[in-house]
Amino acid sequence: MSSDFEAYEQDFGTLTAEITNKVGRIPKLSGEEKTQLVLNVDKQLEEVRELMEQMDLEVREIPVQSRAMFNSRLKSYKQELEKLEKDFKRSRIAYSDEVRNELLGDDAGSSENQRAHLLDNTEKLERSSRRLEAGYQIAVETEQIGQEMLSNLNTDREKIQRARERVRTFTLVCTERIYSGLLLLRGRWKKARDVEGDGELKRQEV
Repeated sequence: MSSDFEAYEQDFGTLTAEITNKVGRIPKLSGEEKTQLVLNVDKQLEEVRELMEQMDLEVREIPVQSRAMFNSRLKSYKQELEKLEKDFKRSRIAYSDEVRNELLGDDAGSSENQRAHLLDNTEKLERSSRRLEAGYQIAVETEQIGQEMLSNLNTDREKIQRARERVRTFTLVCTERIYSGLLLLRGRWKKARDVEGDGELKRQEV
């Protein structure tokens, strides 16, 4: 399992490096060229999200005693992805000074105010998204703990059932032995009594 996780890590590093390079180029472009690059980055980010889901599934399959280390690494990758998505959102509405002046001319100052407003709204949405993700993570961890507890309870129940079966078997064996012993003693007692009766009868005849 860890080898699969490490393979995903390599893919993650390659993709994020490409995205970082393209995000830095977006503000320097305009028109169709910028649109195409934005679409390309958006597609690669979706690939990274799918990759993160695969990594999350791999971590769940790793033994509990080794899971903490991989969870820590996965958490850092999620934080890196969040930063990358934030940079991408900013780059889509950002322009270099040269491109902005060419497109807007005297309206550049007004555009800056609009961009600041958009960035503020974007950050608010990202904070809400992080809170939702944190809640989801807590729910996932709670589910994992519950499953582990249920597994332990099932194991304990099986042990108790096996112990009860052993006690029941032992009790039956002991009961059979005691009953057999009583029957044997009863036979001996009856035989001794018959012998004693025959002796008494002979004495009376004499």
